[in-house]
Amino acid sequence: QVQLVESGGGLVQAGGSLRLSCAASGGTFSSLHMGWFRQAPGKEREIVATITRGVNTYYSDSVKGRFAISRDSAKSTVFLQMNGLRPEDTAIYYCAAVSRRIGAPLVAALYDYWGQGTQVTVSS
Repeated sequence: QVQLVESGGGLVQAGGSLRLSCAASGGTFSSLHMGWFRQAPGKEREIVATITRGVNTYYSDSVKGRFAISRDSAKSTVFLQMNGLRPEDTAIYYCAAVSRRIGAPLVAALYDYWGQGTQVTVSS
C-alpha cells in the first residue's frame, strides 16, 4: 500500500511562487506514475501535471509555462514548482500515484493512491 504525503502549500500573493512536495512510502517509487490534481470550491478535481516513471511530463494548458513537475527517486518524492501564481490557481492540491497503467493518466479516477491534499491560496 502506497502512502502519499503532500506539503508546501500556503498563502501567496499573485505572481509569487510555491513548491509542493509529495513524499511516497510503502511502495516502489520507481514503478509509480505520479500526478498532481487540484480542486477549487464548487468545482471538479482537475489535472494539473503528470510525470511518468520514465520522466515524461504533461501539463494542463492552464499551468503550462508556469508550473514544473519533477521527481527525485533518491527521496521518493515528486515536486510541483509553481511560479507566476494567479488567484485562479487557488485550490486544494492533491498528489496521486498509480503503477498498473502504461502511462500517467489524465483522469483522477484512474489513480489508485492519493494524498490528503494541501491548500494553496493566491491573493490578488
